[in-house]
Amino acid sequence: MENSKVWYITGASKGLGLSMAKQLLQKGQKVAATSRNINALTQEVGNDYSSSFLPLEVDLTSEYSIKSSIKSTIHKFGKIDVVVNNAGYGTGGALEELTGDEIQKSFEVNFFAVIKVIQQALPYMRKEKSGHIINISSIAGFAPGTGWCVYGAAKSAINGLSEGLANELKPLGIKVSIVSPGWFRTSFAKEESIELSKKEIPDYEHIRAAHKKFKSTDGKQTGNPNKVADVLLRLVNETNPPINLFLGSDAYDRATYKTDSLTRTIKEWKEISFSTDF
Repeated sequence: MENSKVWYITGASKGLGLSMAKQLLQKGQKVAATSRNINALTQEVGNDYSSSFLPLEVDLTSEYSIKSSIKSTIHKFGKIDVVVNNAGYGTGGALEELTGDEIQKSFEVNFFAVIKVIQQALPYMRKEKSGHIINISSIAGFAPGTGWCVYGAAKSAINGLSEGLANELKPLGIKVSIVSPGWFRTSFAKEESIELSKKEIPDYEHIRAAHKKFKSTDGKQTGNPNKVADVLLRLVNETNPPINLFLGSDAYDRATYKTDSLTRTIKEWKEISFSTDF
């Protein structure tokens, strides 16, 4: 395929990551995909793409493991055109209920792993003076829902990181995009993809209700994961791709509701904002 690119995708053994990897391979792209369990990944993808697929067993909390996987990708394909930071999991619970370890673990996977991957990939992208970093955030990082404050905080941190990074890398020919999905019909609403606080405080029963409602959406989500690869292909082939892209009608609606509300609040409090000037 003439416009085939080399993609490095984290968290590709299930859910959105697996769907992206499969669809991109079917469309003639070259894919290096990471997973904590390489056997599960290879079984899911199959044996039809030996020349264009590189499964990688990676511990995303380990800088050494990430660095080795990036080197393996360069060794097989010669370059990396697109980095997709997709790996992550949902952390649910009231802030008061979550332990320091639960919060730290969430940020290690959902945020700090993103930094580690980007830092290891950038030397190769800078050398080529090109590339595209796509950080899979969440609508929860822009408009958080009830019971997911720490998950929303980690995704919000990705958003802030990405927008600042876009300014840093634009002069070097490297693009950055934040993709914020709504609810897609993957395994994300299942127990395997979420971790709820072990401690439960009775006053937060409304959070338990919110989590129950979230779990009930399993298999009913509006987002089709098999349509995401086409969107990413369009994104990386755009001359001026958006920094922020919301995926799914639900994500669009939540983002629009928040931005409209924020605009009204800013205008209502304009006089106070200006009152602190000399």
